[in-house]
Amino acid sequence: MAQKKRFGARLAAAFRRVLGFLIVSAFCGVLAASLVVPGVAAAGVAVSRSITFFNNLPSELAVTAPSQSTKVLSADGKPIATFFAENRVKVRLDQMSPYIKDAIVAIEDSRFYEHGGVDPQGILRALTSNLTGGARQGASTLTQQYVTNVINESLLSADRSDQVILSGQKNIGDKVREMKLAIELEKKYTKAQILEGYLNIVFFSRDAYGIEAAARHFFSTTAKALTLPQAALLAGLVNSPSFYDPAVHPENSIKRRNQVLDKMLSEEKITQAAHDAAVASGVRLKIAAAKQGCSAADMAPYFCDYVSHLILNNPAYGADTTERERRLYRGGLTITTTLDSRLQAAAQVQVDATAGANPDKWGASLVSIQPGTGKILAMAQNTVFLPAPGKFDTQLNFNVDSKDANGKDLNGAGGFQPGSTMKPFTFAEWLNEGKSMLTKVDASRRVYPLDFPWRSSCGKVLGAYNTAQRALGAADDLKNNDEGYYRKMPVNYGLYNSINTATFAEAAQLDFCGIQKMVDTVGLHSGVDNARVNMHQLGNLLGAIGVAPLHLANAFATFAADGKYCAPIAITAVTDAAGRELPAQASDCRSAVRPEVARGVNAVLQDVLKRGSGIYIEPKVQARVPVAAKTGTSNNNGATWVVGYTTGLATASFFGDTLAGQKRPGQNVTINGKFYRNIDGYMLAGPQWANYMQQVAPLYPAAPFPPPPKSMTKP
Repeated sequence: MAQKKRFGARLAAAFRRVLGFLIVSAFCGVLAASLVVPGVAAAGVAVSRSITFFNNLPSELAVTAPSQSTKVLSADGKPIATFFAENRVKVRLDQMSPYIKDAIVAIEDSRFYEHGGVDPQGILRALTSNLTGGARQGASTLTQQYVTNVINESLLSADRSDQVILSGQKNIGDKVREMKLAIELEKKYTKAQILEGYLNIVFFSRDAYGIEAAARHFFSTTAKALTLPQAALLAGLVNSPSFYDPAVHPENSIKRRNQVLDKMLSEEKITQAAHDAAVASGVRLKIAAAKQGCSAADMAPYFCDYVSHLILNNPAYGADTTERERRLYRGGLTITTTLDSRLQAAAQVQVDATAGANPDKWGASLVSIQPGTGKILAMAQNTVFLPAPGKFDTQLNFNVDSKDANGKDLNGAGGFQPGSTMKPFTFAEWLNEGKSMLTKVDASRRVYPLDFPWRSSCGKVLGAYNTAQRALGAADDLKNNDEGYYRKMPVNYGLYNSINTATFAEAAQLDFCGIQKMVDTVGLHSGVDNARVNMHQLGNLLGAIGVAPLHLANAFATFAADGKYCAPIAITAVTDAAGRELPAQASDCRSAVRPEVARGVNAVLQDVLKRGSGIYIEPKVQARVPVAAKTGTSNNNGATWVVGYTTGLATASFFGDTLAGQKRPGQNVTINGKFYRNIDGYMLAGPQWANYMQQVAPLYPAAPFPPPPKSMTKP
């Protein structure tokens, strides 16, 4: 009985093999007729129908560049960050090791250079084995695999990942369409072009798409420098990236690598000696995990975030946010910025030194602008971009506005009260109206009644603030930081000593519409919503509304540039993966302040550091190049500033409360082990600015400030 059962089993197996052979023969007959001799095959009805079906399939395949990583670079070519949806760096075929080219062909499609996109021999071999009970085999050529990768990459780039079909999910129709497209592809492209495209698009791991990214990820090398064992390992990986992952399954990976080496030997691509040496070698991985986005930036993560928002908010990079994100993360852009890596490194050191170990989470920041161009050269703050134990973390950028001019998000903190750094703009209008900087004003006056005759030629109504109680949230009358200044004094003296009552005494003789124009023309605005700094609200004479450090630095850069205002810019060039130039930012400059007015301001602000409110800062850079500055402190000492400049570099230095609400007083606080009863602009922001400028100002050569006209210096 048992013998009968065994005989029946053998008979069934034999029948299956015969049936399989007949099916294979029939399929291959149709395929051969379709691929090789369509004219002859047309004589048969069944074959004719097969050919009609095959030839009516779409023959067009748009072979576009696959998703590539975007690079953000500093002005001096240093990497800042990389953005990608798929970590891929495209390289030419001649920039790939010959080992990887030979290895991938040997293991994936040894007849690659002989077939026309579809390999009938391979199909016959695979079908015979699969249908007659042999080992499971595939028959897709490299060209067919490339077609599949191109189709799937196009779907992913179009956010249609639900339509992606993996190899194990294909039905007969999918396979036939793949064959048709492979044949058409071989008519349009050379074997070298197809191999290059395949090696640039194929998936090696979730951190590596394409051979260059794979070489960098697994071996910290380049595609061109891959050794034989390295290339064989990577070639074996594409068949099953998870199963053969050398970092997770080293034994599987070595076994597969050795299969590749055996195939290369049998194909006579390597010698026996080279084969044996490679087989004997271990897997010497040197993993270099790909870093993506601003959180993994090599430097300046907040500047990186600012740049990314400039791209994502700009219609020049796509009709909507989704398209712009696709361009940023998949477009292989090279974004060259204005950042100077030397200045950035120095700025980061200073903000960390000022408030690095900081359990109370006080903020420190530095931002630099180049006068006459508007280029942002450095942007640093004392926080980390992502949460980290024991660190002050935030994604808010202390240096920029909350939103851009069109109301789009910039991820900025929204500015801080500038305090006395606003005083130079009232002084600039004083000079603009033809008055002398040596004219005396009555700084003893501390109360301005509601019916005080302020001037406003444009018909604006001044805010109903008659005392500092309403204007500044302080006492019943205007107060200065120190006693002894409630007296008559020259206007310039009142500015370099930062006397509040002197600024109000100046404003009492000026047209507030002129003050408004002065503030507007240098680009100052609310950091929260881009609204004008309403100078008809008297509190804003002393800096009651929050402005961003970037724009405050740029306003002072206008004085440094002899009155020329240039809008801040961060991006100087953008090219796509094909090297085509895309819109970037160019310097957008205009005459804003009369040169003689700017020179008058510069003359007095130099005295801030020599004999005024900034005398204790003692910047050593002063001995090397002329420098001007203004200190500033908000009413509750929660925001302190020094904004200073040469003719070559303008920098805003900030220290203060950056938490939500920004209401903590900078009083009775301990920073870096030192107790401060009241924080003043010259204390923490001052040394931070001075140490930084001492190091970097010489990198941007500066000339002496031109002197103001003599008419401004007459009593």
